[in-house]
This record gives sequence, C-alpha cells and structure tokens, in this order.
Amino acid sequence: MASTPLLGPKIRDRRRALGITQTSLSATLGISASYLNLIEAGKRNIGGSLLKRIAEALGLAVDELDGAAERRLLGDLGELAAEPALSALQLERQSAAELAGRHPGWARALVALHRGWLERGRAVGALTDRLHQDPFLAESVHDLLTRATAIRSSAEILESAREQVPDPHRRFVSIVGEESRRLADLAQALAAFFAPAHAGTRAGTPAEEVDDFLLDRGNHFPALEDAAGAIGAPASGAARFARARAAVEAAYPDGPLADEVRASPLLTSDTARRRARRALESYLAAAAVMPYEAFLAAARRARYDVDALAREFEASVEQVSHRLTTLRRPGAEGLPFGLMRVDAAGFTSKRAPLPRLPLPRRGVACPLWAVYLALQSPGAIVRQLAELPDGARFLFVARAIDKRGPAFPMPRRLVSLMLACDALVADQTVYGDGLDVASAAPATPVGANCRVCARAACAYRQEDAIVGA
Repeated sequence: MASTPLLGPKIRDRRRALGITQTSLSATLGISASYLNLIEAGKRNIGGSLLKRIAEALGLAVDELDGAAERRLLGDLGELAAEPALSALQLERQSAAELAGRHPGWARALVALHRGWLERGRAVGALTDRLHQDPFLAESVHDLLTRATAIRSSAEILESAREQVPDPHRRFVSIVGEESRRLADLAQALAAFFAPAHAGTRAGTPAEEVDDFLLDRGNHFPALEDAAGAIGAPASGAARFARARAAVEAAYPDGPLADEVRASPLLTSDTARRRARRALESYLAAAAVMPYEAFLAAARRARYDVDALAREFEASVEQVSHRLTTLRRPGAEGLPFGLMRVDAAGFTSKRAPLPRLPLPRRGVACPLWAVYLALQSPGAIVRQLAELPDGARFLFVARAIDKRGPAFPMPRRLVSLMLACDALVADQTVYGDGLDVASAAPATPVGANCRVCARAACAYRQEDAIVGA
C-alpha cells in the first residue's frame, strides 16, 4: 500500500489542473466521491490497481505519484522538524507533506539549508573541542609564549650590549635566530592544526551523498546486474566474495561503475565519488556471487531465509541481507525489504528505507526497535511485529553479528543488522511463520524516534515529542 500524505495533494492538484471534478474522477475510478475526498486529504492509503487507475485517469506515470525520492524528501523534512531549535514552531506532519507534494523545490531548498546548518554545527563543535579540550593547543600556546619571551629578552640584551665585546653579541644573535626558527615551526604546526582537513569539519557529508545516490536508484542498478554475468561467480570457498571483488576491480577499472558515478548529480565531491565507486564494486561482486535470477528463485524457495541463502551461495548474513534489498527488477521483483545496520553506540551505518518506514539518517530510531534489542543477545535472531503510531505494521528481523576487529584485549566489534518488511507480506517469509499479523493482533507499539513519536505515555521515551497525536 502506498502512503498518501504526498499522494493526496498531488492527486488533488493534478485533477484541478485538468479541470476534472471529484465526482467525475470518482465515477471514472469506480469509487465514491467521499472516498476520493479522503484520499486527496491524505487520510486513506491506496495502492495496486487503484493507484494505477488514478495515474491513468490523470495522465501520469505511477512513479510520478508515488516516487521514492518524494518519500525520502518527506523523511528529510521530518528530520528538520525534529531539530530542538525549531520545537517552538510546533511543525505538523501534514504541513510537511503538503509542502513536499505541492512545492518540492522549496522543500528541497529547506533540506539543503538544514544540511548546511548541520555541517557548520559540526565544524563549530570540532573547533570548540580543539579550543577547550585538546592538550596540543594548550602546550603549543605555552611554548609560543616561552619562545616569544626568549626572543624579546635576547633582543633587549642585544640592544643594550652594542658596545660590548663581540662574543656575547654573537651568542645572543644565535639565540634569537634559533628561537625565531622554533617560533616559525610552531606557528606552522598551529596553522596545520586548525586546517579544515585536520579539523574534520565535513565529517559525514560524503557518506550522506552516497546514501542519497543509492536510495535515488532504489538500490538497484540494471547495468551492473548485466555486467555481473560477464564476471561469473568465483569457485566455492570462504573467500568467494573477496575473489569476486578482486575480479570486479580487475575487469572494470572504468566502464559501467564509472558511468554510474559520473552520471549522478548527487555526488558532489571526489570523496563521495570514491565512496560510491566502492559501494558499486561491492554491489557488482555480490551480483556475481548471487546472480539475480538464481538468487531470486532461491529466495522464493527458501521463503527469504537468510541463513539458508547464506549457505547456498557461500556468502555472509550481511551480504545476503543487503542483496535482498536490491531485488527490484521490474517484472521480476522480490519482496520489498528495508535494511538497517547500527553499531553498539546506535550509529546508523547502513540504511535502505521502505515507503512507510522512515529510517534515521543520523541519530537513533525508537529504542524498542528489534535492531537495538538484538544487541542484548548477540547471534540470536530477534523477531518483532511492530506498529507505528499511524497504524502501519512491519515485521522486523534482527541479529547482532561480529565484525572483524582488533585482537585481544580489545572488545568485540558488534553490529546489529535488521531486515524489515510490511506485515502484509510477512507470511511469504519464514520469519512470519506462527505470527499473527491481523490488524487486531498484539504488536509492539513503536515510533520512528522519540522526537516525532506521538506516544506520550511511552515508558521508553528519552526526549519530548515535537508533534501532537
């Protein structure tokens, strides 16, 4: 089912632009005028054949009405509204949907300003830390004052000793020269210390650009799927994926990978383009190890059992989970899965959202989500039927896995990986067995995150909400 906060205003505006009345359009669609009014007001979810009939009646493509880019834009506006500095404005979700649907250019401008503001906030934070916490700065300033004092004292002695014998004069000239060189070196060190590259004022921005790049393409690249066939799957063995990655790097120093990266206006820096290139190399290697048709057929046979697929294709749980999110070939699609990966600190390092399931770009999601619960029992599969405040239900399947980390005595490097799908298709997965997904069945009441969750009485709340129920 498609979420209507964005669809409703677009349908209404398009209908009005064409001079079609609600009564006329509802008759064409075979629904009541009152139901169409609810759709246009964003109070009903639509999908499937009805969405297609509306698109045809209005002369639009389905993706023009229900585009992933617009849903992502709405999620970005939600993050903007969650900023503590804007809490007094009491921004409403519906107004964000109206803005994204009717004035997407203004909405994108606000998002761009928000990201620029965050970037400058990171710069200020980084420089503040250096000014108040970094011992190098305090030591350097003290050393700077010491050198300057030594030079001044030596200069004063030289000024008063002009008529003295040459040896003391030469000695003090030597002191001034040496201290001057040290002072120059110290000044260069301080300048380098505060250089933008050292201060890290753009931390995270290239990664966010790559995130947008992948989401904009729906995490599916037909050209790379075709190229994977030419590479072929490496022989079996534990290092199969690594050999596929090496084959990709050898076979495609340029070509489809570079074309995909160059063609995207979302990648604005060399760092972002390098990151995107690495992500596509991993995508192509996974497509070689897990060819689309064979993997989709196996996934359907195994009812999307990640462990069974990992054994069959000699891949890791994470590689299989990520591959499941790429099965978006028109006419041969797998179940739509979302993906989220977090570390023990809650940092989100990988995300593939679903239409009605926003995943945080930064910060943390609801503490009740299975992706966090899995960290309490590493290795165990945590299954959860979750319900958002708007009634949308999802099946969450998560587990904490070990990533290769430093040797003893450093702690384990755990990450939690979560797959998510709409509860309506949960019965097509092995993880839905024995699970009652009916609308009246018990489910864990969750939110997106505390600041945008309307569950006022939640015992797990960490921050006040900025939205009403």
